Amino acid sequence: MTSNLDADVVVVGSGVAGSLVAYELARAGLSVLILEAGPRLSRDVLVDRFRAAPEKHFMAPYPPHYWAPHPTPDDWGAYLIQAGPVAYNNQYIRAVGGTTWHWAAAAWRLLPSDFKLRSLYGVGRDWPLDYNFLEPYYGRAEREMGVAGEGGALDPPRSSAFPLPPIPLSTMDQYLVRKLSPAGLTTVTEPVARYTKPFRGRPPCCGNNNCMPICPIGAQYSGDLHVRLAEEAGARLIENAVANFIDVGPERRVQAIHYKDPLQATHTVRGRVVILACNGIETPKLMLISKSERTSTGVGNSSDMVGRNLMDHPGVGANMVIREPVYPGRGPQEITSVVSLRDGAFRRHFAARKYHFANRVDTLEITQNALDEGLLGSRLDNRIRDVSIRRLRVDSFHEQLPDPSNRIVPSETLMDPIGIPRPVIRYSIDEYVRRSAEETRNDYKRIADVLGATEITFDEDWVRNNHLVGTTVMGGDPRNSVVDRDCRSHDHPNLFIAGSSTFPSIASVNPTLTIAALSLLIADVVRASIRELE
Repeated sequence: MTSNLDADVVVVGSGVAGSLVAYELARAGLSVLILEAGPRLSRDVLVDRFRAAPEKHFMAPYPPHYWAPHPTPDDWGAYLIQAGPVAYNNQYIRAVGGTTWHWAAAAWRLLPSDFKLRSLYGVGRDWPLDYNFLEPYYGRAEREMGVAGEGGALDPPRSSAFPLPPIPLSTMDQYLVRKLSPAGLTTVTEPVARYTKPFRGRPPCCGNNNCMPICPIGAQYSGDLHVRLAEEAGARLIENAVANFIDVGPERRVQAIHYKDPLQATHTVRGRVVILACNGIETPKLMLISKSERTSTGVGNSSDMVGRNLMDHPGVGANMVIREPVYPGRGPQEITSVVSLRDGAFRRHFAARKYHFANRVDTLEITQNALDEGLLGSRLDNRIRDVSIRRLRVDSFHEQLPDPSNRIVPSETLMDPIGIPRPVIRYSIDEYVRRSAEETRNDYKRIADVLGATEITFDEDWVRNNHLVGTTVMGGDPRNSVVDRDCRSHDHPNLFIAGSSTFPSIASVNPTLTIAALSLLIADVVRASIRELE
């Protein structure tokens, strides 16, 4: 075991949550150590790797490292262990900067009603805080991440303007707004952490159209930006440091984090405050494997809620061919969304939902479909050109309710290459979502009618949207939740959890901006109370 390292604050994880809270605390003058399971990444290397990849899936630039494996479509079963009726093949990246290396950059605020699902609609859970409490943090998060947007009639109230002007609409998205909004399917420009002006040394978006899996010029936010800023403010990053045990000492305080390096040597870091920011699978797994005489059921788990209430945005998708050419593929991959179904009395019976359109051309699929029809030569070329300029892809997010049986547990028998238990996933999709998905398919038919589309095909399987929510749930009652409204562990006064695993509900929009807002809240609480936690 190496000699110990000490800091005021130890942050485990360097994605958007960990990097942002580390930056805030480092610039406040606290000593900060960041542990990251994976390595630093180079944008140039990632772009080259994607270009050379024979399979162009979103994880192609991010092969797993043996000491920090993560799920990949090349071999879903190599890391995650499926134990439920629905496979939960989630994608995330264990590396400096986290999964914001590849994401849609959508930066939505939750609606005020999203915080009161139980009170308003009799389902799910309420948050122990409300929109008005979090609203100033949303504004700060937008400024930190560089969010571009314009707002609209259906947006929640805001006390500050978007820091950057909205992304220009592509030809396709202009067409969709013009056609769908008058038909009652309110279609708006998404708020995105994608720069429309130079931002913190990064260039504005120039429309490369491969935001997922990697923006080649760094024109959209990724967590490595705040890692760099945190280091410049004095934080220390230790990469390739796989946390494998949380050591709880007297008075229920976390006194150390143990981690392994790629050679399986064990190291220890100590902090007055510990912040877990590993994501909704790795955070509960780490807490549950940290069993000792003082934590017989795992760290922070007196409620038996650690790992439970896993939520995501199960989606259904469709493809269609529009009557008019709309020329998708110009600009970012996702620009507009239908938001008129995010809220309503229907939430008593089925899930809220959001639809979004893919501004990209799936040339390989279009070509394969034409080849399957037997087209060759000029007929093949003409079909590819014709369909490529008229094809529309629409996807959806459905709000999933918290269910304690949807959970993450560490395997008791299957270990990763450095001897740490692999995560076991038990996941299902209930009738609340399935009823909503039927409404979604009907809406897709309605969209097709409005657009005069033909050749409509519906996905047979659920679309994975990779939003890990709920596994260390927030609440006011320590008997049925893991953290309080400040994201502080009910069980351990100097342990905080940053990330979407604390969300009591998932709503129907991407969670990243809310993750960032809560991370800023944690930073404020730690900064104000650090002396009490000595």
